[in-house]
Amino acid sequence: MKSPFKTLTLLFAFICFSACTDKETKSASTSQKEDRIESQINEILSKMTLEEKIGQTNLRGTSSRVEGELPEDLKTAVRNGQIGAFLNVMNLDYVKELQQIAVEESPNGIPLIFARDVIHGFKTIFPIPLGMAASWDTEVARKSSEIAAFEASSAGIRWTFAPMLDIARDSRWGRIAESPGEDPYLASVLGKAYVEGFQSDDLTNPTTMAACAKHYIGYGAAIGGRDYNTVNLSEPLLRNVYLPPFRSALDAGAATVMSSFNEINGIPATGNEYLLKDVLRNELNFDGFVVSDWDSTKEMIAHGYARDDKHAAELSANAGLDMEMSSTVYENHLKELIDEGKISEDQLDEFVKNILRIKLRLNLFENPYLPEDHTGNLYAEAHLKEAKKAAIKSAVLLKNESVLPLSKNTKVAVIGPLANKPHEQLGTWTFDGDKTHTVTPVDAFKKAEVNFQFVEGLTYSRDKSTNGFNEAVKAAKNSDVILFFGGEEAILSGEAHSRANIDLPGAQIELLKALAKTGKPIVLVIMAGRPITITNVINDVDAVLMAWHPGTMGGEALHDVIFGLSQPEGRLPVSWPKDAGQLPYFYNHKNTGRPAEVDQFVQMDSIPIAVWQSSLGNDSHYLDIGYTPHFPFGYGLSYTNFKYEDVSVSKDTISFNEDITVKAYVKNTGKTSGKELVQLYIQDVVGSITRPIRELKGFEHVYLKPGEIKEVSFTINSDDLKFTNSKLINDAEEGAFNVWIAPNAASGLKTSFYLKKE
Repeated sequence: MKSPFKTLTLLFAFICFSACTDKETKSASTSQKEDRIESQINEILSKMTLEEKIGQTNLRGTSSRVEGELPEDLKTAVRNGQIGAFLNVMNLDYVKELQQIAVEESPNGIPLIFARDVIHGFKTIFPIPLGMAASWDTEVARKSSEIAAFEASSAGIRWTFAPMLDIARDSRWGRIAESPGEDPYLASVLGKAYVEGFQSDDLTNPTTMAACAKHYIGYGAAIGGRDYNTVNLSEPLLRNVYLPPFRSALDAGAATVMSSFNEINGIPATGNEYLLKDVLRNELNFDGFVVSDWDSTKEMIAHGYARDDKHAAELSANAGLDMEMSSTVYENHLKELIDEGKISEDQLDEFVKNILRIKLRLNLFENPYLPEDHTGNLYAEAHLKEAKKAAIKSAVLLKNESVLPLSKNTKVAVIGPLANKPHEQLGTWTFDGDKTHTVTPVDAFKKAEVNFQFVEGLTYSRDKSTNGFNEAVKAAKNSDVILFFGGEEAILSGEAHSRANIDLPGAQIELLKALAKTGKPIVLVIMAGRPITITNVINDVDAVLMAWHPGTMGGEALHDVIFGLSQPEGRLPVSWPKDAGQLPYFYNHKNTGRPAEVDQFVQMDSIPIAVWQSSLGNDSHYLDIGYTPHFPFGYGLSYTNFKYEDVSVSKDTISFNEDITVKAYVKNTGKTSGKELVQLYIQDVVGSITRPIRELKGFEHVYLKPGEIKEVSFTINSDDLKFTNSKLINDAEEGAFNVWIAPNAASGLKTSFYLKKE
């Protein structure tokens, strides 16, 4: 009789052999495909005139929809091979006509790429990216971009200017709404998922889009949270915090990169040879193309870095910028610069190769036209289901004094300027979202036959009129609970929409104060593109639910969360400030020589009058708001409670080639089932440069029934402990490490281990 163990062993060996063989075959096939692409690139390039090469670097279009007839001079430019790509051409007939001219009438038949800002959905709108980051869920990110690509490609769009991977540490910055938050680890895993969703594993599929990792780099570090502003980054900070998400996206195969508006250490990103060549090309091995942001080549003049358009073209070209968006400094000056020897035709050839490489990977030469049967399934039931799921997973419960969830028979007063605003609910960067498909909270409550009365109180978020207060208070008095839907309109966040004061705008605070006098419980539901400071109203409300701008299905998602059909699963991807004056704030800060401590802090109001002058507390804090955020990074409540117990490490000391396991037990101590986001943080206690007080290194979603206990474990190795020091050496260093298994960045169970060189 044959031994079953031997049979299993042989079967396992066969499976391993087959897997290895398949992997090797796939790798060989990919290599052969890339070799063919490179051969095609060289063949096409050899036939192109100088003018046609320059044409490939030109991205043309408008900032809004193209209307009316296509201008004849535009058609002529395509016919002459003078344009490489278009953005914002949203008429399918125009897309087809322009592509037909490019393929059938231009000298070498090089197809165009059509691009669009498809940021968090095309027609089916998902929560804003900061909201999706609050899900801490890579499948949510991947699925959202997969659906966006499927819908948008039906309009001829094969290139999106997403994902945005800017680390954002300042909630005043308008574009924090588009960011993955403040942490490089979370941003990296989400960036990878977005790229995989947009591009799938086969860019030749006409339902996919080429992703664009933006904004390269440091855009989120603009001084004072003011958009487009100056950025100063040390090399270690650049590499340890701002670069990892881009590295992750490029490792996932991101086809393109966008240079940012800002300068970094005195040199604008679009003309920064070190960043575009040395780092992006040589270190990160990027072989796609780099496109400028809108007019950022020309804007180097305003920066004071370029003398004029011609100089801007020279600087951009020598820095390694492949394609220019909107402005025309390449179109107008590259030939002259080549004639003068200020740039070489070989440099231009590299730009064209990079662009052609992506066009070939998109299979545009073989299939330049949109398939006739590709409808995009706009607003399909499956798409709406995923958008609702994303909104539920993004919702963060910040406070709950035993109010939520509400029971079905609760008599509810629905009040506030965002309870029934289908456009505002979609959020920033939703050019193609149709508000007629938006399900608002009021819509969802009607459908679910909730016992509610709706009174706006304020007609929009910035409304300062108190005319509607009396009616709102009257509705509140006739209710069991008040649901106040406040926050900020979509236009108050996004590009060029930075705010110095990030309180609830308009008269929302005054209305909440008036409602609080009724004595009825208040649930504050915030829809916004950023954290909103609520220290001035937190004691007047009984629960706070952060919904971000939740997208098309936000109303249904919020109904389900508020009435307990779903749990709020979101956790903060950014630290929530007490006041705008506290910004920038981020959890992974340094200790300083005098770290703030609770027993040292002296609050301003407790200082005696005419007291002897001293350095109060002798540590780093603000006299009025202290040193902690209102809510820490990673924070979020559930409708149940969790307890962490018995953290341990598998070894007290490890060498550089060993792994260590950190584990703890998590117990559901509440009465309902729920999901906990268990987070892993480390601290390198002493380094060759000072290290953050904590750094996120992993997380796991754990579902627990009431009373259930689960062991949660994480594996750490020396690669997880690496950082770039002042000598630009990227490595782990011998020494002590603290480690936490925690529900957020400000708490958890702590243990330690030692990393030792052999």
